[in-house]
Amino acid sequence: MEHSVEQVTDAMIAYDAGDPVRIHHFLKVHAFARFIGLSEGLDARTQSVLEAAALVHDIGIHPAEAKYGSSAGKYQEELGPAEAEKLLADLGWPEEDVRRIAFLVGRHHTYTAIDGIDYQILVEADFLVNLYEDSLPPEAQRHAYETVFKTESGKKLCRELYPAVCQ
Repeated sequence: MEHSVEQVTDAMIAYDAGDPVRIHHFLKVHAFARFIGLSEGLDARTQSVLEAAALVHDIGIHPAEAKYGSSAGKYQEELGPAEAEKLLADLGWPEEDVRRIAFLVGRHHTYTAIDGIDYQILVEADFLVNLYEDSLPPEAQRHAYETVFKTESGKKLCRELYPAVCQ
């Protein structure tokens, strides 16, 4: 079976049906991840893995809320990989890509030991959206810019979105 990012988008919209806040969130993270990845010149496979990971990165929220009554990042990281693996396997994604995406889902709130450009960009894209959605104060925005952002494209986006603090 042929797999595609568009199929993942459709599957995630169905997965989060009735939850427009989460759908808007992952679509925005995907858009930033796609843009940064293309701007950074990723190869096609890494770009595809990155985009799929951006779409499913918060797939652990529903299971975390059901099990723990919380959507805390640590619970998303615990419960998200298995959900991502099932969704992606059902869509025919290659096992190696599924493993990498599940790894990224299981670490997307962990900002140490970032081991690849796909991981780095996923974290940056999620931060770009969370800085806005969570209305983080300027000092938190500045701290994120200084400690999280590493790609030139991600830093540029942060500076353009939040010019008062990302310099």
